[in-house]
Amino acid sequence: MNPEKAARLELFAAIEGGSTFWSSEIRTLGPIQTLQLIKDGFYRSSKGEKTLSQIHPGGAEAHSAVIESAGGLFLTPDDLQWPPLLNDLATAPIGLIVKGKVESLSERSIAIVGTRNPTPYGARIASDFAAGFVDREWLIVSGGAYGIDTHAHKGALIAEGVTIAVIASGIDINYPAGNERLFAEIAELGAIVSEVMPGIPAFPSRFLTRNRIIAALSVSTLVVEAAFRSGSLRTARDAAELMRPVMAIPGPINSPTSEGTHRLIGERAAEIVTSVADAVELISSLEDSFR
Repeated sequence: MNPEKAARLELFAAIEGGSTFWSSEIRTLGPIQTLQLIKDGFYRSSKGEKTLSQIHPGGAEAHSAVIESAGGLFLTPDDLQWPPLLNDLATAPIGLIVKGKVESLSERSIAIVGTRNPTPYGARIASDFAAGFVDREWLIVSGGAYGIDTHAHKGALIAEGVTIAVIASGIDINYPAGNERLFAEIAELGAIVSEVMPGIPAFPSRFLTRNRIIAALSVSTLVVEAAFRSGSLRTARDAAELMRPVMAIPGPINSPTSEGTHRLIGERAAEIVTSVADAVELISSLEDSFR
């Protein structure tokens, strides 16, 4: 492992994903100098002290062994396999751990997200749209959670397509546990992506920070069902900030699970789509801007 990648791995293991401060430092100074300054005690704030306390005495080699044992690969922006769309993020990941087919991260993909408690209508739409995109040779990106995420992943797999799950825990933790078999299928045909080390559990803030990766990996984001306050809306807003098209599926006007999608449509933050053909036509008109 070259020195720069080794430094990134040490920083990756010590710093919580999505940190604006550390992202700026690494971009300005580079990973080697940033790591050295942390070890030298240059950053005297509580933020710096916390990061220093997380530096592993075994260095990058210890982290690399843990990742390899979990069946993962550590990917950085300097690697040829790094998905270029991630470079559009203001707070780009220090690195990513990928389990499965790394090359799938750079294929043309669409994010399908939504509530963890979908109606039968939402579940069917997520699955049908995922299959429809697969038929048109798109990959499906989602978050591996129960609900719309699960149905999107399954719809892609049933259609014999490829799907990517961006999760909020380590790649060796099946969260939610009920999706263990699904994760195995995703890793076999596509990829599981994480911004934390193996063994690290999920907690609420990590779901929000991983949403930006879901949005950035995808040419466009489709919200199927979402409550008025929903993490899926955060993914949609992340996509909008990246100037990627956001689409939303309308639902019954009295359905709580469609309040969020109707909000996006009403605020003109998302384009209304009612078929895969509509969605493909919308994306295709803008796709060249994101190559």
